[in-house]
Amino acid sequence: MRRPIFLAGLVALVVAFPARAAETVRVATARTISDAGLYMAAFQGWFRDEGIDLDLIGFDSSTKMIAPLGVGDLDVGGGTVSAGFYNAVSRGIKIRVVADKGSIKPGYAFAALMVRKDLVESGRYRDYKDLKGMKVAVIGHGTSNSSALNEALKRGGHSFADAESVELAFPQMIAALRNKAIDAAMMTEPSITAAVDSGVAVKVADYNDFYPNQQTSVLIYSEKFIRERRDVAQRFMRAYVKGLRFYFSALKNGSISGENADKVIDILVKNTSITDPAVYRKLAPSGVDPDGRVATGSLRNDLVLFKQLKLVDDPSITVDDIMDDSFVDGVVKDLGSWKDRR
Repeated sequence: MRRPIFLAGLVALVVAFPARAAETVRVATARTISDAGLYMAAFQGWFRDEGIDLDLIGFDSSTKMIAPLGVGDLDVGGGTVSAGFYNAVSRGIKIRVVADKGSIKPGYAFAALMVRKDLVESGRYRDYKDLKGMKVAVIGHGTSNSSALNEALKRGGHSFADAESVELAFPQMIAALRNKAIDAAMMTEPSITAAVDSGVAVKVADYNDFYPNQQTSVLIYSEKFIRERRDVAQRFMRAYVKGLRFYFSALKNGSISGENADKVIDILVKNTSITDPAVYRKLAPSGVDPDGRVATGSLRNDLVLFKQLKLVDDPSITVDDIMDDSFVDGVVKDLGSWKDRR
């Protein structure tokens, strides 16, 4: 006689305490390989498992994400930590760096110093010291890309002013090398592979040779997201780090050829501007930290250059002023560190 009463009570409890409604998180993406962690987590269902619906919004430039992140129109974005990023924070834009999105790791030559093939063949370029006086393309002044050029120049005994840096988008760099409008370029994949295949440039050194462990792309949270929906932000990070680890597990011998490689490439092809799986099998992929840790040492080094070039408005700003690593800390505490789990 008590069984029906118990079931009725159970039904009442279910009605009184409904399942947690999914939270929508607005995420800006650039459709590049550095978004791999996001795409892996989405397609593996880990955001759904955390009660999160993703609203993915495409941007053609990470700089265009900053303003909507600052006012809370976006919850999550990504990009490089540039001089402009520091200036935005100094002006009161409410954003924080929270995790790795792409970084230089041993064996993964995702970014490289490229020199015109004719200059290499003629002997005009033999080593870093020969960068002096050259016209070198960077993605932008006051970016991690330009800081990498500075590190290459330092290897040759030079300063940043000893080469002429010009701003060009990566696809434009290839045309400029072909037309001999520039002598060298600081490139990333897939432009590196395209430049080599077309015969216009030689990869003379990758970033691991002169700037190992540089942080090239970061995950960014809006402070409004942090302040008003901290639990959701923490759940988002847990799914995201799982996505990073799934991608990381596919990296082997400098390529996407390890565990889950076919699945990872399939997901990237469906979500990035590179739609040919063969390209992903050939190029050097971006590295990541499987715990989501940001290489803050390289950020500090970049900031020194930005301040020397007077590109930062507030000379007192520090890397700590733009960081919030508490979400990654929480995930590692919950899931365990990648090193300890393997």
